[in-house]
Amino acid sequence: MGGFFEAALSFPAVIFTPLLVVVIGYWLVVIVGGADPDGDGGGDDGGFLGFLGFGGVPASVVLSLLIAVAWFAALAGGELLGAVPAGLVLAGALVVAWVIARLAVLVLRRFLPSGAEPSRADFVGLTCVVRTGRVTATFGQAEVHAPDGSSAVVQVRQAGNDDLRAGTVAVLYDFDADGEFFWIVPADVAL
Repeated sequence: MGGFFEAALSFPAVIFTPLLVVVIGYWLVVIVGGADPDGDGGGDDGGFLGFLGFGGVPASVVLSLLIAVAWFAALAGGELLGAVPAGLVLAGALVVAWVIARLAVLVLRRFLPSGAEPSRADFVGLTCVVRTGRVTATFGQAEVHAPDGSSAVVQVRQAGNDDLRAGTVAVLYDFDADGEFFWIVPADVAL
């Protein structure tokens, strides 16, 4: 076992060894529930990691992959390629880490959700058709069609005294999260 520690603490692997210890510690904290791996905002395609082709996967996952693969490549390269200068082994380890992490990110993107979860607030601004006999300040339902083609029957209310009866086209202009209903106005008034 002494040979392993000697190799892990020799150049070029020694550059990545402390980083690997931090990565292992971080994932142990995640396992016990002390951290959120998605909480780093890495799901977007912006920033430096997005520029390198790692967008769409949390930054903690990308950095963990890069560090682990670079450490292993530096460790293995330093031991197997003893005649090659250590600086070239370090450069090769970084390239290998980037390639393997990039391929892993391409695979991971297929399994991770993309975009924000849909919410009822996404209906605000869309037209709807009243489905109940009338709509008042305390009662009413309407059918709304989402841009993806799906439809939903939602609870609606009106603030005024418009004649909103079954079949009337109206516009959803606000969502009341506490009451879980939409405020509507007739479509001709909204125009």
